[in-house]
Amino acid sequence: MNYLIVLKEIFIDGRRYIYIVNGLGFSLACTFFAAIIGLFLGVFFALLNLSKFYPLKHIKKFEYFNPLQKFGFFYVDLIRGTPAVVLLMIIANIIFVGALRDTPILVIASLAFGINSGAYVAEIIRAGIQGLDKGQMEAAQALGMPYSVAMKEIIIPQAVKKILPALVSEFITLLKETSIVGFIGGVDLLRSANIITSLTYRGVEPLLAVGFIYLLMTTIFTKIMRAVEWRMRESD
Repeated sequence: MNYLIVLKEIFIDGRRYIYIVNGLGFSLACTFFAAIIGLFLGVFFALLNLSKFYPLKHIKKFEYFNPLQKFGFFYVDLIRGTPAVVLLMIIANIIFVGALRDTPILVIASLAFGINSGAYVAEIIRAGIQGLDKGQMEAAQALGMPYSVAMKEIIIPQAVKKILPALVSEFITLLKETSIVGFIGGVDLLRSANIITSLTYRGVEPLLAVGFIYLLMTTIFTKIMRAVEWRMRESD
């Protein structure tokens, strides 16, 4: 009973729970926008990495030179080799300066996390597409179907079912990754716990509360996506 009074003093008194509510809203919004950016970039760069564009194929030395694929793999290798916090700091302190210094932190963080996630999503999608039977693309092209149409109508719908679990894992990682946004002044869930700690001098309870919220969100998201995956399997 006494401990409930302590919890009340930590979170209820002074309406300090509002910090957690606002931090939760920021984390969810950042994850949502970053996931959209990451998915768009992932699809784009996965298609670049799978492209069959050989502009210099008439020259023997460069017959297998694919500039689109080179650019796609450069992006993936560069971003995957850069820690998310470094990318976040570079975008916040080098790109969004001067006339862009008043850009909302939510926009900066969403862009940074989206660019970072896009590299991993690109590899997930590429692996999913390449894991399908090559005979399906060959059969589609034998029927006169253009490469882009075959990808859209035949290959990608099947690949989505295979890569869904990996995409879910990536988006859960993205949700937890937003906890580093405090490096550029964003008030996410973890930062809200630090604020409450600085006001109450209680470090364990705010962190446990935030940890429980992260666990609850990832559990709910996982259950939803498993239900979607199950329905997609039933439709086969």
